[in-house]
Amino acid sequence: MGSITPLADPYFAGNFAPVAQEIYSESLEVVGELPRDLGGVFVRNGSNTRLAPRGRFHWFDGDGMVHALQVQDGKASYRNRWVRTAGFLAEEQAGEVLWSGLLEKPDFRKKGGPYKNTANTDLVFHAGQCLALWWMGGIPYVLKLPELETLGQQQYGGALPEGFTAHPKVDPRTGEMMFMHFTQTTPVLEYGVVDKHGAIAHKTQLTLAGPRLQHDIAITDKHTILLDMAMHADPKALAEGRVKVKFFRDEPTRFGILPRYGDGTQVRWFDAAPCYIYHLVNAWEEGDEVVVVGCRIGDPLTGDPSNINPAQRIAVIAAQQITAHLHRWRFNLKTGATREEQLDDSFAEFPRMDNRQLGKASTISYHQRLARDEQVHFDGIIRYAHERGSKTEYGYPPGWFGGETVFAPRIGSNREEDGYLLTFVAEEATGASEAYIFDAKNIDRGPLARVKLPQRVPAGFHAWWVPQDEVERQRAL
Repeated sequence: MGSITPLADPYFAGNFAPVAQEIYSESLEVVGELPRDLGGVFVRNGSNTRLAPRGRFHWFDGDGMVHALQVQDGKASYRNRWVRTAGFLAEEQAGEVLWSGLLEKPDFRKKGGPYKNTANTDLVFHAGQCLALWWMGGIPYVLKLPELETLGQQQYGGALPEGFTAHPKVDPRTGEMMFMHFTQTTPVLEYGVVDKHGAIAHKTQLTLAGPRLQHDIAITDKHTILLDMAMHADPKALAEGRVKVKFFRDEPTRFGILPRYGDGTQVRWFDAAPCYIYHLVNAWEEGDEVVVVGCRIGDPLTGDPSNINPAQRIAVIAAQQITAHLHRWRFNLKTGATREEQLDDSFAEFPRMDNRQLGKASTISYHQRLARDEQVHFDGIIRYAHERGSKTEYGYPPGWFGGETVFAPRIGSNREEDGYLLTFVAEEATGASEAYIFDAKNIDRGPLARVKLPQRVPAGFHAWWVPQDEVERQRAL
């Protein structure tokens, strides 16, 4: 397998350091009691470097590793496995790293692109399959649950040769999945729809002013919301074969509202204040308006002399500041007007909600609270009640940090927020790790159950909850 050389990088140490073993453990110790009306698999993806990196290291470079907690009949089991992508297998055979990371000069002549599709970013369950996805876009990988076996690539009959990015959105009422794909070198943004059976139902393209750094989309019952943000690759650097991200304060961040099955030429663009957005919460129609709620970063890059309060202690990944605030935008389809407002002054990211409300007006979202630290440490959960403009919080024990929470409906429930939140947490000093399960309505009371895990679960990225009945109806590749 080769060995990993520790690097002088904060995202290669502590609970950001990778784990080397794939294990399975059942009948785990539980502090408290697992809810009997909770059944399914909680899966979370992340970057887990397997071989010594080539050149400078970026947290996003590592191979995908998924950690899973299965809860059923009041018992819990855990397992973890790498996502065995084509790149993973090629490097396993070669015994060395074949791709450089994000901080090295890219070789755009390399077949398949300059970077390895690690499938390390996101997980989504659609049309009976659990898909592991990469934030820069690539062919999705299908994982079998609960074993986490990599079954292979989901190529949709060859209709999507380049795949799509992390954060597609699944309409809970129609079963359709909306997706997008971008590249670092062209101004083309691809958008499409996969139907509830897993077949490509629609594809189109939008042409932007230049290559853009995309991450998320949102949907309503009728529309898909796409982004054209003010932080993107510097065109001058691209012309020299380099990738240098720059924040252009003289450019708006634009929201493109496109009918779900619309042609790219039908998009309507709305200007908003310049910013960068990693993650949106939800969107919906409200009269003549489309309402979008998300996490807005007004000062996305370090070293910018225009940053507000540059001396404060904040989380940074490479040169990017993670200083997101809960924000709401309103776009009037009749008048073309934009209204926007910041809803809270806490730094909070990785928002999740009851996915059964996706695309409809929702009232509650759950965010990870960012510690005032130089690394991305989530020291608590914030539950926002949007309509009331209120929030409740739960802080992890000192020295413990969590990851993205997911909402798991209580078996038989059909009301928003009637269910549980699940997340992995770890103690930075010791690596001790647990899974926390909360009553979604009362997170401030602390976890109902703490499941003690057999190994450290490193800090990671995005997660999903798959109810047991969907686990049992999985489709083969």
